[in-house]
Amino acid sequence: MPEWEKRFRAPRVSLPDWAEDAPERALFVSNATGTYELYAWDRASGEQRQATDRPNGTTDGVLSLDGEWIWWFSDTDGDEFGVWMRQRFAAGADGADGAGDEPAVPGLGPSYPAGLALGRDGTAVVGRSTDEDGSTLHVVRPGETPVEIYRHRESAGVGDLSHDGSLLAIEHTEHGDAMHSAVRVLRLDGSVVAQLDDTEGGTRELGLEVLGFAPVEGDSRLLIGHQRRGRWEPVVWNPLTGEETELAIELPGDVNAEWYPDGSGLLVAHSFEARSELWRYDFAKSALIQVETPAGTVSGATARPDGSVEYLWSSAARPPEVRSTAGGVVLNPPGPAAPASVPVEDAWVEGPGGRVHALVQRPEGEGPFPTVFEIHGGPTWHDSDAFAAGPAAWVDHGFAVVRVNYRGSTGYGREWTDALKHRVGLIELEDIAAVREWAVDSGLADPARLVLSGGSWGGYLTLLGLGTQPDAWAVGLAAVPVADYVTAYHDEMEALKAMDRTLLGGTPEEVPERFAASSPLTYVDAVRAPVYISAGVNDPRCPIRQVENYVDRLAARGAVHEVYRYDAGHGSLVVEERIKQVRLELEFAVKHLGVGAR
Repeated sequence: MPEWEKRFRAPRVSLPDWAEDAPERALFVSNATGTYELYAWDRASGEQRQATDRPNGTTDGVLSLDGEWIWWFSDTDGDEFGVWMRQRFAAGADGADGAGDEPAVPGLGPSYPAGLALGRDGTAVVGRSTDEDGSTLHVVRPGETPVEIYRHRESAGVGDLSHDGSLLAIEHTEHGDAMHSAVRVLRLDGSVVAQLDDTEGGTRELGLEVLGFAPVEGDSRLLIGHQRRGRWEPVVWNPLTGEETELAIELPGDVNAEWYPDGSGLLVAHSFEARSELWRYDFAKSALIQVETPAGTVSGATARPDGSVEYLWSSAARPPEVRSTAGGVVLNPPGPAAPASVPVEDAWVEGPGGRVHALVQRPEGEGPFPTVFEIHGGPTWHDSDAFAAGPAAWVDHGFAVVRVNYRGSTGYGREWTDALKHRVGLIELEDIAAVREWAVDSGLADPARLVLSGGSWGGYLTLLGLGTQPDAWAVGLAAVPVADYVTAYHDEMEALKAMDRTLLGGTPEEVPERFAASSPLTYVDAVRAPVYISAGVNDPRCPIRQVENYVDRLAARGAVHEVYRYDAGHGSLVVEERIKQVRLELEFAVKHLGVGAR
């Protein structure tokens, strides 16, 4: 078996989530069976069992606070439209794994999920999103009919319940800016307690996010993420008194945080220039204390009741591990570990909007190399020094890999993330073009063998780049892309419509020229490079109809292209399916570039 396939097949585990009032009960995601599913873990006994088993996998799950119930979201073949189910943490009454699944909120119909918060008395707050109703929030008490306490056409979602279950924090975008939420605290009857809105005054440039209520009885403080100083950082807000407590966290990048279980401090995750690190913020000392982690990326962390910190760590060269500051690996997946890959190098390139950061991986030998520009999705995301089997597969086949954190990416400040307005797609491609020029001029990349590739928003940028920069790319590989922006808007889930209205300044009917300028379909007749497209037939984010519109235009003029359609949604949770997709992309690129296969 080639090394690249071993990386995909190697068993993985997520950072275990644990029940707040029963910390020895945990829930994690693993691909141990070849499909990503939820697993229950009794840490006291060491027993693990597979909790879900569905053909296309399951990753959305949460434990009740007492650890008695596993809630998991059930959709249809990856379409993200479904209902919450639940099962006992222990095996079902007959002892069978997964037995006893039942609808968790039988009074609510299917929807797209918009958050979930569970209380200590069995109460749940369920967020829903549908095209017909917009965003709705419902209080569900044991044995009672769900009660709607919130409704709005714009996007909103459940944040957190206070320790005593009397206060609910939500995020909403009633002001019409889907990129920057406001925070409101409600009673469970829907009455408003308090609100924070950094978009007021017409600027609409500052967002807030709910990070969680204090996990201590009688403490109503709420941890909020804000962007008031040009980056994400936390503030403590008491919605009952209005008091805000600024924190002495002077770190250059984006800062996320969660409470330590005793409320004495915060576990701070700092993301800066594609790396991350952990700190403890001590309230008594108003001081930051570093939590030692290796260089690379911490993609999740949690503070345990004993004061230790568990975290999921990896680097581009080394596969992920769930580690603890108490020492050692916390959770070992069964089977062989993934083979290592090569480390990343940093490249900083002057672009039209400022310095652009790119991550580079080189194969053995001397350049210039055939080079894949692997473009991340989101767009509010960023590539980091983290283990990724896809880029490693290209390196194994003799390709250099360049990943660009274009304007719109997170981790470089609010202005960089918020730069995508009105000229959507074209802005990102300007940054990618600047890095492409550097890669060729530096001798890294062979200008005749450049591949533009990506999934989701990266797939969108791939198709847009092939049409607007037709001489720059030799091959294009687009997975689950936006291909026809107008049709995508009309077919996609409501929350993404709100995001598109924010990015482009209106609907396709209101700003048709902007949708046209940003749509790959507008430039499809200029595409010269061979194009490979993969799409999920149940994808609610980049729906299949708009992909077919683009493919029909390619076919009408005899353009070189291949299309692979698979029975899932926005990507696959099945390992063999993912390997098949990567293999098809590798074979397509090798065939059309004339490079040797491995």
